Amino acid sequence: MSSRSHLLNDRTVEHYRRSVTEGVGRVAEKIAGADRPFTGVTPSQLAPTVSGIDLEAPLGDPAAALDELENVYLRDAVYFHHPRYLAHLNCPVVIPAVLGEAVISAVNSSLDTWDQSAGGTLIERHLIKWTAERIGLGTAADGIFTSGGTQSNLQALLLARDEACRLVEKNSATPLRKPEILPRLRILTSECSHFSIEKSATLLGLGPEAVISVPCDEDRRMRTSALGAELERCEREDLVVMAVVATAGTTDFGSIDPLPGIADLCERAGTWMHVDAAYGCGLLVSRRRHLLDGIERADSVTVDYHKSFFQPVSSSAVLVRDQAALRHVTYHADYLNPARMAENNIPNQVDKSIQTTRRFDALKLWLTLRIMGAAGVGELFDEVVDRAADAWRLLREDPRFEVVTRPQLSTLVFRYLPPAPAGRSLTDEVNLHARHALSASGEAVVASTVVDGRHYLKFTLLNPETSLGDIATVLDLIAEHAGRYLTERPGAPGTRHPDPEPVHPRAS
Repeated sequence: MSSRSHLLNDRTVEHYRRSVTEGVGRVAEKIAGADRPFTGVTPSQLAPTVSGIDLEAPLGDPAAALDELENVYLRDAVYFHHPRYLAHLNCPVVIPAVLGEAVISAVNSSLDTWDQSAGGTLIERHLIKWTAERIGLGTAADGIFTSGGTQSNLQALLLARDEACRLVEKNSATPLRKPEILPRLRILTSECSHFSIEKSATLLGLGPEAVISVPCDEDRRMRTSALGAELERCEREDLVVMAVVATAGTTDFGSIDPLPGIADLCERAGTWMHVDAAYGCGLLVSRRRHLLDGIERADSVTVDYHKSFFQPVSSSAVLVRDQAALRHVTYHADYLNPARMAENNIPNQVDKSIQTTRRFDALKLWLTLRIMGAAGVGELFDEVVDRAADAWRLLREDPRFEVVTRPQLSTLVFRYLPPAPAGRSLTDEVNLHARHALSASGEAVVASTVVDGRHYLKFTLLNPETSLGDIATVLDLIAEHAGRYLTERPGAPGTRHPDPEPVHPRAS
């Protein structure tokens, strides 16, 4: 078969149809037959298989390549659709969005300029407008799709940085240059906020020391009193708070900062308010919309549709209250988007983005809304939040475990408690072991985190198919692995030669 026969065009559509159909069939078989979320394969087991493939020797045949893919990927992939995948913010995806993914890949539009995307540009703009309306940002709002929450937060803070510098320059009695202002800039955010805030500060030339961590209350929500004190301290020390970052759905706890109180403080201080709602954005279509009250007063907002709108990655956006703020990322290139295009009202999305080439990820959300409707997405998100509330009650009543806080969204941070008094080190050790052993078995996947210096386990519930029975079973498995470790660990009372940890075969 010639190289040209692999190009998708009018002469190869049958080859395209057969290849994609066979690929979809293989994936459908794997999803239908997955009896566990993971096989438990380790890097050392799988790496030789992958590295042993000679990329200089193509197979030529799609069926042969799919057979090979079974061994290097499909067999050992982590299947997020399985009800006992409870680890990270990875959601099962809805079929309308997967349909959109297939269209996106084949047509391959690039959403940077009108002459590369046409209708795609208008669809993305319409979805940004719809999201801004759901948030309540007002008629001057705008935004852009991004690769994920980290990029959305970075762009929002870039806009906040440059807007803060502009205002300092404007109000200064003597001329100032941006390099003179940057060392004075500060970002205030909760101690439970996402790591991308510090990462963004570093990428923006401020350094992690520019990020001031604001203490949280017992529910892991930013203390507004502490925020107010930090704002006053920065003003006394002639520091410029370029942004306050509120979190609507922290990664570990799903907690939502007190948005109205934070908005009041930002308004009084004249400070940019950014809301990281990468996780909590599902509330925009939920019966719990009131939990986001105050978000409408933000200057910028991050949303991740690929978390709580059940979209395939990537699908995220950053939105701003005032579209004029996007000028800070507008650059014109003669070959791409010369200034005359804007003067002639030709809509080029690259004018708003820190990316140039960009996938038409908006189509996935578009088809989801056109087929399922926003209420359908909200119903799914409400189910997982309901399930988390039930699981919290289950954990609270189970003497084998302690749970950190009652969830507002769908995450639960908890840990196993040894039945006999155990020191801090042993309790940490047994929880880490239980998580590792559970993953190695492939029966379920849970996450871990650190709270106040101690190791905890974490459920992230984003699958409406996960039942309370599934959660109860996973808790029993954790307790079983933990109990076995306590009995068989070196030095345990009455144990001389514990059996090695069993090796679990990978699922076929």
